[in-house]
Amino acid sequence: MELQEAKEKFIQAWGGFGSQWGINRSMAQVHALLLISSDPLSTDDVMEQLNISRGNANMNLRALIDWTLVRRVLKSGERMEYFEAEKDVWKVATAITRERKKRELEPMIVLLNDLKRLEGNTMDVKVFRRTTADLHDLTSRLDAVLERSVRSDVQWFLKAASALLR
Repeated sequence: MELQEAKEKFIQAWGGFGSQWGINRSMAQVHALLLISSDPLSTDDVMEQLNISRGNANMNLRALIDWTLVRRVLKSGERMEYFEAEKDVWKVATAITRERKKRELEPMIVLLNDLKRLEGNTMDVKVFRRTTADLHDLTSRLDAVLERSVRSDVQWFLKAASALLR
């Protein structure tokens, strides 16, 4: 396999994985391109290599910066902005975990806390309370594990993950 073919396969696959993380395919493909690029790329480079519009490239680069997966790079003597991806895969996983936790898990915990105010004593209310209380317990524990993992090192995370899988 040639390098160009391998890059294209990786970019396409990473784009598919991105939808599993809660980001759009195009954003994941921009991330993949920057992740495997040896040098920082300009917006024009991203547009050309992925065949996307300037607006699409700019929007996704800004979003990736917000997720702390990409950073702006200044090149001496250049007026154009360049971008590079975080190459440390642990930092990438941590950033994705942090964002997903903030966007998905934390709002669910807030909702489940709010649902505790349900009034009534019927069987349906009791079942609803028990189920949402169990979900609250689960999501709170998961939130605590994820919070600790994003603040810890790889070894702690691997040990905790293996203990959970037993």
